[in-house]
Amino acid sequence: MGTGARVFYAIGTFLGLMAVFYIIATSRIGEDAWRGGMEWVGGAALVLATLMSFMLGVYLDFTERRMDIVPEDWEEAEIEDGAGVLGFFSPGSIWPFAMAGAVLFLGLGIAFYQIWLVAFGAVFLIWTTTQLNLQYGIPSEKH
Repeated sequence: MGTGARVFYAIGTFLGLMAVFYIIATSRIGEDAWRGGMEWVGGAALVLATLMSFMLGVYLDFTERRMDIVPEDWEEAEIEDGAGVLGFFSPGSIWPFAMAGAVLFLGLGIAFYQIWLVAFGAVFLIWTTTQLNLQYGIPSEKH
């Protein structure tokens, strides 16, 4: 089991204990018996957060079992063992900024319940995401 899986299992265990404690602490026996007498929003949030942590822990556990050992899990690793290319990130791309603007329009439309703004933001987000994905796939003479 890798480090990432252990971290999420530990977080899930902590959240599970806190969920049990929260449900017991907010239960009012005799009052509001038709609802169970507990505060439902916090209890549901803690239970769902527990399930989400365990879900991520299981995912990381499965993926880490199929990988070779990584420097984070090797006890005798040096800092240099983790060096290397992490990926390609475009230094001069405008599309991440445009995507953030599209998400801004989408969020404002949802917050103020303006359907036209939601539609504009969704279309703009789809267009900017497509442009980000295709910016190095289209030959330079066709730009």
